[in-house]
Amino acid sequence: MLVQGVDIPDGLLSLDRDQWPYTVPAVHDILTDGLELRRPVTFLVGENGSGKSTIVEAIAEAYGLDARGGRAGRKYANDRPKTPLGEALRLDLTVDGARQMRAGRRHKQGYFLRAETTFGFAEVVSGMHGYWEENLTEHSHGEGFLIILNAMFDRPGLYLMDEPEAALSFMSCLRLVNLMHELGENGSQIICATHSPILAATPGADIIEVGGHGARHTTWDRLELVDHWRRYLANPDKYLRHLIDP
Repeated sequence: MLVQGVDIPDGLLSLDRDQWPYTVPAVHDILTDGLELRRPVTFLVGENGSGKSTIVEAIAEAYGLDARGGRAGRKYANDRPKTPLGEALRLDLTVDGARQMRAGRRHKQGYFLRAETTFGFAEVVSGMHGYWEENLTEHSHGEGFLIILNAMFDRPGLYLMDEPEAALSFMSCLRLVNLMHELGENGSQIICATHSPILAATPGADIIEVGGHGARHTTWDRLELVDHWRRYLANPDKYLRHLIDP
């Protein structure tokens, strides 16, 4: 592992705790208690607006990755300042993580895959040195994601993802589970925000459920997400009858 926790130093007195993002319960928990990362693969799971993507984005920025996505070692392509949380967040690094940070921009290994910006970014860098050779316009959306994942998640480093399942089929999600598990077993660390019960079932992963309660470590079988999917697949009408007029 490279990062064993995140927090916000007490000395940052200029923070307005009554403003977003500190009003989001999961972010407020980081402000007051920090967030422990216990295993090489970590999932943040929660509803829209729960703060999972905000937290992953801030960790990316604290590590030196562009919040829009991309690989470690690449300079920011714009003058946009960091997000408020990305500016305030501090990483509790392991020995290996500290070594990577000291190694400098060119030697830092990692990638931030953000579903909503991936293909706009990919149009610019496809074929450039240090990226992938394939022309993603000649592949499906999901195939393009897998090309990026296989090309960029290829050596020990810190890999962050925000809802990668957005472009992936069931079988492609299983391929990503295999990739994440192998990376975690071989010295990498993955932190992923997801709505997917498939991804969250990655063997050995730590799961942090975020919501109105804040952020709490839990297990796959106790996730609200998993419970809803089980009940929906068993009997869709129980859900749809409340949404669709007969």
